[in-house]
Amino acid sequence: MTAILRRELNSYFASPIAYIYLGLFTAFTGIIYFITVFSGLSSPVYIFAYSFYFSMYLVPVLTMKLLAEEKKQRTDQLLLTAPVRLYEIVIGKFLAAFSVYCAGMCSTVLEAFVLSFFCDFDWAVFWSSFIGIILLGGASIAVCMFVSSMTENQIIAAVVGFVTMLLLSMLDAFSSLFSSAALQNVMLKLSFYVRYFNLTLGVLDFSDIFFFLSVTGVFLFLTTRVIDRRRWS
Repeated sequence: MTAILRRELNSYFASPIAYIYLGLFTAFTGIIYFITVFSGLSSPVYIFAYSFYFSMYLVPVLTMKLLAEEKKQRTDQLLLTAPVRLYEIVIGKFLAAFSVYCAGMCSTVLEAFVLSFFCDFDWAVFWSSFIGIILLGGASIAVCMFVSSMTENQIIAAVVGFVTMLLLSMLDAFSSLFSSAALQNVMLKLSFYVRYFNLTLGVLDFSDIFFFLSVTGVFLFLTTRVIDRRRWS
């Protein structure tokens, strides 16, 4: 697994993908940070509220090549015949994308540290929101990795991943279109935005944490099954 992780990290930084992602994310959070400061707002909730959308919709850029490109270049056959377990391949690739994602999120820690010198900064809300967006990133990466495993075209993987993230982030809005209270409740429970927003309130609810960890685990398992099916086909 460590070898897979190193291989994927080298692949990210040998191509423009990691630099584009980190550059865009840092620029975006920087803009939100300055808007927040000059608006006289000191709560980290505003920074993380906007970071939610940008982090979710940019994740497909990180994951589109993880498995789709392997399948297109037929290098997946080398991985499948290597002396490594399937789950190690999946987890190694996941951790590589997750590491780049977390590297981008580190900029928010620096921004919060600077902001704390000029106001009564609520660190409890910040760390709760930070944990929330890290968990959100892990779940989003797992979902988009599953999408990438279903195709050999990076563009298709990115577009389908983006649409999937859009739907998952707006389930709470779509729930109002249905008259069934039970269906509305299910959609609200599955909404990434609702689960994430709960964590930005400064309270770490175990149910929300468990939700994101469960989504991550389920989609990593599904990705492993897709690869396993390909190996025997």
